[in-house]
Amino acid sequence: MSDSKKVGVVLFQLGGPETLEAVEPFLYNLFCDPDIINFPGSFLARKLLAKLISSTRSKTVGKHYAEIGGGSPIRRLTEQQAFALETALKPHINARTIVAMRYWNPDTKAAIKVLESEAHDELVLLPLYPHYSFATTGSSLKEWNRHYKPKVPVHTIDHFYDHPDYIAAIVERVDSVLERIPDPSSVLLVFSAHGLPMALVEKGDPYPKQIEATVQLVRELGAWSNPHLLCFQSKVGPQKWLQPSLTGTVESLARDGVRRMLVIPISFLTEHIETLHEINIEAREQAESFGIHDFYMMPALNNSPLLIRGLADLVLRAVGKRLGVASFAT
Repeated sequence: MSDSKKVGVVLFQLGGPETLEAVEPFLYNLFCDPDIINFPGSFLARKLLAKLISSTRSKTVGKHYAEIGGGSPIRRLTEQQAFALETALKPHINARTIVAMRYWNPDTKAAIKVLESEAHDELVLLPLYPHYSFATTGSSLKEWNRHYKPKVPVHTIDHFYDHPDYIAAIVERVDSVLERIPDPSSVLLVFSAHGLPMALVEKGDPYPKQIEATVQLVRELGAWSNPHLLCFQSKVGPQKWLQPSLTGTVESLARDGVRRMLVIPISFLTEHIETLHEINIEAREQAESFGIHDFYMMPALNNSPLLIRGLADLVLRAVGKRLGVASFAT
């Protein structure tokens, strides 16, 4: 190990209910976030609205979680990423990785408690959202700052949408699917990113442009001749969101005669309800109902070695370790 300083690396994620009983309280936490429900005077009614929305949506959402095994795998997968990252950092720095979920356990307060039980010389805050948005990275960092008073130097990594290893990890996953498909060049590539209310975009949220940049970089590195398009999913509520939607895209493609597609979840580092249910069950069923029978989905990156290498590179650079390290060379 080249450095004896102790570095705490905090990995931020959305979180998700691990049991069906946790669905409603998880939704309540989600909709209590002022970065999710935000309109003039919303602070007066936010908790009431969150209670109403979570109670009315929990039955339907609970059924979705039941169909993917009874809960979200996001905690397990994120903790696997944390372990892999800590292992990758060990030859270079004395690092301890800690997970902080925004809307479920272990939450930010729990992560801080673990952090303060040990002595650290520096901290690196690493939200596991490749693309910066007020509603994800911004919200997680706000929550952190509400509860943690810095005692040591803190380094923040607020995006990595264009990191070479992240891009290469996506290309590797896409290739792993295409190589198993007969006549892969005839498959339409549908990049699907988590949606965002237009109200946030109009306030200057950089998320859409970063998503577009990722798609461009992935296509350049992948060098596929397949036609492609970008759409957005997971819309909630009556507000206008980024378009086109995944559901609308599937329908319009089917009407245009498309019969083969590969959906590429472009903004998700782990499997969650958005990939396992919204894409792999709902969108698949919709596609098949319209006659699209060759429907494929790229697996999420999870603990892809390329992704972990990229995260390690980000952490090391944050603490001043400019890499000339062969094992991390891109």
